[in-house]
Amino acid sequence: MDIVEVKNIWNNVKEEIIKTVPATSHPWIMPMEAVGFENGIFSVITGQSFAIQIIRKNHYQQILDVFSSLGYPLKKFDIIYDEDLSKELKKQKEKELKAQKKAEEKSLKETAFDGMAKMQSQSNLNLKYKFENFVVGDNSKLAHAVAYNVAQHPAEKYNPLFIYGGSGLGKTHLMQAIGHYTLFNNPKLKVRYIKTEDYVNELVDNLRKGGDTNDRMAKFRQKYRNVDILLIDDIQFVESKSRTMEEIFHTFDTLYNKNKQIVITSDKRPKDIPTLPERLRTRFEMGIVVDITPPDYETRVAILTNLAEQLGLKISFDVYDYIAKNFESNVRELEGAFNKVTAFADIENAEIDLAFTKKVLQCDMNIKKVSIEDIAKIVAEYFDVTIDNLKSPARAQRISEARKVAVYLAREITKSSYEEIAEYFEKKHPTILYSYQKVKEDIKTDIKLKQTIRELKQAVKTNA
Repeated sequence: MDIVEVKNIWNNVKEEIIKTVPATSHPWIMPMEAVGFENGIFSVITGQSFAIQIIRKNHYQQILDVFSSLGYPLKKFDIIYDEDLSKELKKQKEKELKAQKKAEEKSLKETAFDGMAKMQSQSNLNLKYKFENFVVGDNSKLAHAVAYNVAQHPAEKYNPLFIYGGSGLGKTHLMQAIGHYTLFNNPKLKVRYIKTEDYVNELVDNLRKGGDTNDRMAKFRQKYRNVDILLIDDIQFVESKSRTMEEIFHTFDTLYNKNKQIVITSDKRPKDIPTLPERLRTRFEMGIVVDITPPDYETRVAILTNLAEQLGLKISFDVYDYIAKNFESNVRELEGAFNKVTAFADIENAEIDLAFTKKVLQCDMNIKKVSIEDIAKIVAEYFDVTIDNLKSPARAQRISEARKVAVYLAREITKSSYEEIAEYFEKKHPTILYSYQKVKEDIKTDIKLKQTIRELKQAVKTNA
């Protein structure tokens, strides 16, 4: 029988079946496709292996009766499991779940927006920066814990909170998460977020305009001093701007004396901002100063996994591994690479696998092979020792420290085996393993060492 006619018969049968079987069985029956009708045997395929058991146990005779009532008595109704159809149904189900999740999120956001829009606008916050979607790693564990404590108990323990670290590592995310937590849990409190650059521009505009400058400045000061939590982002931009520093100093003192929480971020520690006045520096340091460093490999993978889960995507580990190994310096670049891959996948309706990811990002074209020798040269120069010193049995503190750092960087950057690293440095395997583990543990608490590792990684990236 012609396949078109076979499919028409099956469509007619399904129309009758769904009138008699429970709605819970419809998902098992409806996706089945007719593939043949010969010698009294009607064959269908299914991508759901469990459907065969359900139909045979509960609805087999009903289906035979429907065929008979339509003039097609059967010897057998044959249900065949088809793996290709299973994959197609699985892909379709994932798309449906993704669409459903997006619709639910949109609905929730729209509902929340009615209650939060006004507060968000007044506070100048971005709703995507919350504690719930901040991935905590060894690089940010302390900063996250302190920020969360501040959000729960503003101005009680850590005031001011000063968070510093390189660009794109999550400082703004944590800062704004404090604001969002406060607005959701203590909506009566006033929160205001401001970038230092915008603060400077707003101050300059108020000073330049004609008319009553005193009245404008009074309103400007009130705007930032009549709050419960003030979030000041990128304070390093205040350098050499004496009038701005004067305003921030008095705003700081006003809020602090009123027991209001102050949170500040910067790409440098207070003492490393060259033109920062001593009276501001000491105030910034009087609470707690914490840093965020570039995320390690495990944290980068966790961030990518979290991004995929938010989009309802199931992506193989080799994709996460590829992106995580090629975008190490900050979270913003990591997320940008992931977003680029998912955007291209949507546009091209393609599956996100390793081959597709490589095609989109083309990282392999830009990779410069770094050797253990390259790292050893840079570390030796940094510590003012020689490569021979690094390979020697010398135990002098400077040489020993340089050797451990070189081993750590060789393992982290080149992904060489411990045996290969041991061979280069002319050491035994346990010695190399110990050196690597020692630095890995020490950078969790040793701020100076953490900064050294960061600087050397950048040097290797630039010069190797």
